[in-house]
Amino acid sequence: MAASGSIFQCLLRTSQQSLGKRIILQRQTAAAHAAAATRFTTARLGRNPASSPRRQFTTSSTRRQTQQPGDDPNFTSILDNPPELVRTGRRHGKGLIILAIIPITALFLGTWQVYRLKWKTDLIAKCEDRIIRDPLPLPPRVDPAAIADFDYRRVYAEGVYRHDQEMLIGPRMRDGEQGYMVVTPLERGDDPSSKVLVNRGWVSKKFADQRSRPDSVKQGEKVRVEGMLREPWKKNMFTPDNRPDIGEFYFPDVKQMAELTGSQPVWIEQTIVPDIITVYDYEARGIPIGRVAEVNLRNNHAQYIFTWYGLAAATSIMFWLVVKKPANQITKRVRMNKSW
Repeated sequence: MAASGSIFQCLLRTSQQSLGKRIILQRQTAAAHAAAATRFTTARLGRNPASSPRRQFTTSSTRRQTQQPGDDPNFTSILDNPPELVRTGRRHGKGLIILAIIPITALFLGTWQVYRLKWKTDLIAKCEDRIIRDPLPLPPRVDPAAIADFDYRRVYAEGVYRHDQEMLIGPRMRDGEQGYMVVTPLERGDDPSSKVLVNRGWVSKKFADQRSRPDSVKQGEKVRVEGMLREPWKKNMFTPDNRPDIGEFYFPDVKQMAELTGSQPVWIEQTIVPDIITVYDYEARGIPIGRVAEVNLRNNHAQYIFTWYGLAAATSIMFWLVVKKPANQITKRVRMNKSW
């Protein structure tokens, strides 16, 4: 029993000694870490940390003395007011006005084309009625103001071609071949002022020189010309101006040509019977090929009516869809209540 007690006391002393050594070792390690941290701080700051004063983060003397909104017991935060769901701005902009004007304008233009179609149909009917009538003899003097009432009227005149005053207008294409229109004054009787301008027809470019087509240039030969009385031509914006000083004509300026040749401002387009054999013979010999007696006025007003009315209907539907379209989440915004 005594031996057991001595053994227990021996073990107890050994454990205490081991525990004491462990505590001492931990204290030494902590001291070494503290010393290393002190040296690291001193090396970075370059001064002794013990000599530097401690930084004060807050003091009672620097506290702000102004009153805050939260100090008011009646204060209401913006978070206490619920947001209001509203539509921001106007639902439709100025584009809606333009969209409303388009169908109105298209409807007006379509209605205007209806009247234009009626006018063009009546004009073509009048011109076709004048073509089928027998040709009238052209009087010695023609009033230029009355030519509009006899447009496409078939007439005939007799006289002598003034080939020395011939003019070529062009270039003009026919069946893919380049050529010119031959305009020659027709001198009627002994009165020089009775001359009129005759558009004899088209010749190929290779026959532009009179010497290359002797069959069409016969000096002093009396001829009978049958054709259609036409109004003076109008120049478009893409056609260059004529150069009569060098003999270049790009469009038939009736008044200019009449003053140049001393003729009346009367334009006659010579006509031929549409015979393919005769046309081939004239083309091979360089004889001007006249035009067929027919009305060549364009009438596209029916297409314009369909286009304008279709545009009016389409834009009207678009306008209705835009106006009746329900508001979506994109057109809505959250507006905060700022009445606090």
